[in-house]
Amino acid sequence: KNDYTNDAQHYYAADNAYTDRQGNLVIKSEAADTTIIGFNDVTLEKEQDTKHFKSAMIQSWNKFCFTGGVMEAEIALPGKSNVGGLWPAFWLLGNLARHTYVGSSEHVWPWSTSVCSEKSRSAQLVSACDRVEHYGLASGVGRGAPEIDVFEVQSGTQKANTGTFLKMPVGQPFMSSSYQVAPGRLPRPGEGWWPAPGQWYNNLTGGMNTSLNILFYGTYNHFLDDTRPAEQDYFSDAISYNRQLNSSHFGKFHKYRLEWELPDKNGTAENNYTETFGYLRWFLDDEFVMEVKGEGLNETGAEVSTEPMYILLNTAISSQWGFPEKCPSNCPCKTYNCHGSFAETCGFSGGFCDMLARPAQYKVNWVRVYQDKNDPKQKVGCSTPERPTRKFIEAHAKKYKQTSDEQPIKPIQNGGGICSPTSPTTSILPQSCGGSKHGKCRTRSTPWYCAASPLKRGACAPTSRCACHGNWTGPHCLNPTGSDDVVWDPPETLADLGYAGPYTLMGSGPFVLLVSLVGIALVAPVVMRIQKRMAGGYRRVAIGGS
Repeated sequence: KNDYTNDAQHYYAADNAYTDRQGNLVIKSEAADTTIIGFNDVTLEKEQDTKHFKSAMIQSWNKFCFTGGVMEAEIALPGKSNVGGLWPAFWLLGNLARHTYVGSSEHVWPWSTSVCSEKSRSAQLVSACDRVEHYGLASGVGRGAPEIDVFEVQSGTQKANTGTFLKMPVGQPFMSSSYQVAPGRLPRPGEGWWPAPGQWYNNLTGGMNTSLNILFYGTYNHFLDDTRPAEQDYFSDAISYNRQLNSSHFGKFHKYRLEWELPDKNGTAENNYTETFGYLRWFLDDEFVMEVKGEGLNETGAEVSTEPMYILLNTAISSQWGFPEKCPSNCPCKTYNCHGSFAETCGFSGGFCDMLARPAQYKVNWVRVYQDKNDPKQKVGCSTPERPTRKFIEAHAKKYKQTSDEQPIKPIQNGGGICSPTSPTTSILPQSCGGSKHGKCRTRSTPWYCAASPLKRGACAPTSRCACHGNWTGPHCLNPTGSDDVVWDPPETLADLGYAGPYTLMGSGPFVLLVSLVGIALVAPVVMRIQKRMAGGYRRVAIGGS
């Protein structure tokens, strides 16, 4: 899929994410062309464009989300520590926004507040000012998609206390850990300047070899379709620290961890039922990087995220990240193409195209999430009782998919991949359907029409395809089946919509079947109307009487 965000120079291709022979997830970034049909923000028209880089993104949107707990991963960063241009990231995003589907994030990213204000009333899509319940979203509860960046890594040669980093004790290469949240605060410091008293958040703590990121304090958010920009535009803040890295973090595995404690308005018996505001903490190889305490967010009405959030791992290539800060002389810096003319190659950081002569590899050994089983606030699921998302996403499905998609997420294919009956069943390969423990390669007989009518342009041949055993799935049975232990918000059934089916005392047999079919035919239009209204945000109201 094309990435429309942050001046992206890349195209996310499915083939650029794979598992290597050591079992690592690999995200491959390379200098390779992809022709797309994109939208020009200036002319407001669709046009053909060519992306000159390929990479990949793994995201668990609407499949695996969690609220609160600990997440950590063992990761080897791509590229070289002294060559800028790659943008590897490991992060979380609220499930109400699907990254790269920009329509889903408008007035949703990165809101995290349940305070009704004049700004939130106009600028937050689902605000605490709403007094009517729609799509299962409770009234008086603000919703959004805050962002927690475990890291965004920037390589390069610019050292601390020089150039861009003149006022900072951390330079390139660095990892930036951040909490991006709205509403933003004003006044705020100017970029490149340290905050004066009262200009930035309190209750922030940095660790060794870190620095408050004074180069980026946040974003001004404006959208083309807005008709009242003075009311609808809004600031969002990036509360971040940069942590110094070195060459050992590239190509070698290190552990990155996030601790996410949820706010609790009611408190617990252990703290005499006193309200707590939660916190976020970041670590690298078990060394403390930074902390954001919820108490410090209160001054803007923001809070530590209470949204179910999903995991993202990706490498981007953007002219906004790690490229030369100033365009070199005699270089137009309009097109970036490692295989192009001087005008297309002059805008890169030194050595970037030479580095990508061999694709860069972002490797992930494992990702783990831990939760406290005794804390009812911590949950696994993308639509929870406290923060449901399912009905809202279903009602706005167009914002979460491409035009050619039938639905936002394709169903998982169970078997059916082409295989080889002669492949050793002891090997865990696609050709063997994962081996005898995962599945079986079954050969289908020649279709009847081949024997009945010989073809002039080819010949029919038996086909062999995978059939998966119970605990394995995917086209070639290489993936274990999995599901949430608890489905907090299951889809409605006919019974949920008030249809219980016709009954008869006439016994069983064809008559009962006929009555049932007639009953379904009569009730189906009513059920469909109810479903359509529920998709539009209406909820059933029981009307009783004596």
